[in-house]
Amino acid sequence: MTLRDFLERFRPTGTPGASAAGVPADRTAERAAELEPALARLADAQEQAARIRADAQEAAAALRRDAARTAERVVAAARERAPAVRRQAAEPVLREARREAEALRAAGERTAAEIRERAAERMPSLVDLAVADALRPAGGSRGAP
Repeated sequence: MTLRDFLERFRPTGTPGASAAGVPADRTAERAAELEPALARLADAQEQAARIRADAQEAAAALRRDAARTAERVVAAARERAPAVRRQAAEPVLREARREAEALRAAGERTAAEIRERAAERMPSLVDLAVADALRPAGGSRGAP
């Protein structure tokens, strides 16, 4: 559209006063002619936007599928490694438990050795008392009526 055509839209159809024979300007047709190319470009832009959205949706779906597959692989690998990780995590606890068990066993052996030693010290006197008690007559002394 030229500047002259643009300015022509603002010119009155007739001069005041004497009536001039002429056809009034068709403003609707002028506007339609002016807007048609812009609207056609907008239609193209809308189609292009729809294609871009469709492509983006397809790409997003592909990304989701890839992410799901990757997540499945990560979970499978984690499940495979889980027993080894558990063993590794339990190792310090088991080591401490074994150390405590060894300390308890050693303390038990020391206590048992002390008891054996005391028993060995007391045994001769206890044997003497048992023998003396066994040799004593059951009813008291023999000379009693």
